[in-house]
Amino acid sequence: MNQVLSISAKALTRLAFMPFGDVIEVDQERAMTINDGQATRYHDLSRVDTGPDAGGYPLINIFRAEPCSPPLTITMMENHPLGSQAFMPLSSKPYLVVVAPASSQLDVTDIKAFMAAPTQGVNHHRGVWHHPLLALERNCDFLVVDRGGPGNNVIETTLDAGAVEVIVTI
Repeated sequence: MNQVLSISAKALTRLAFMPFGDVIEVDQERAMTINDGQATRYHDLSRVDTGPDAGGYPLINIFRAEPCSPPLTITMMENHPLGSQAFMPLSSKPYLVVVAPASSQLDVTDIKAFMAAPTQGVNHHRGVWHHPLLALERNCDFLVVDRGGPGNNVIETTLDAGAVEVIVTI
C-alpha cells in the first residue's frame, strides 16, 4: 500500500458543499405562504440539471440504502456527466456524503466527506464525483432526482487499493 488517506466527515453546510452542489433544506429566506395560508413553500432550493443536449428529462426515484459502519474504506466513486443528481432523505437518520470536484479523472486527494442531518438533502452538480448513498444506522430511503434520457449518465471508477486507501471516519 503506497498511501493511506484518512478523511474526517465535517458537518454539511451550504458554504462547505458549494464546490460540489447544493444543500437542500428549509431556508426561511426562500419561504412563502401558499394555499390560502395553509402551507409554506420553500422555493427554488436547487436546480435539476438534465444537461444541455435534447432528450434529457428529470426522473424521480426512491433508493433504499443499506447501512455501513465507519470507519469506511472508499473503494469506488461515480459521477453523472449529463446531469445533476439529488438525494433527499425520507428517513429520520443522518447519513454520510462523500464527494470530490468534477473532473475528467478522480483525484483521491480531493475527496471530502460530510455528515448530513436527516433534514438535509444534497444535489450533486453535473460531473461531481461522489460515493453512492451511505446510510449509517439502518436501511434508509431517499428520494432521488436525476436525469433520464439518452446517453450514458453514470461513470464509475474503482480506487486502486494498491496505490491508495481512503478511509472515512465520523
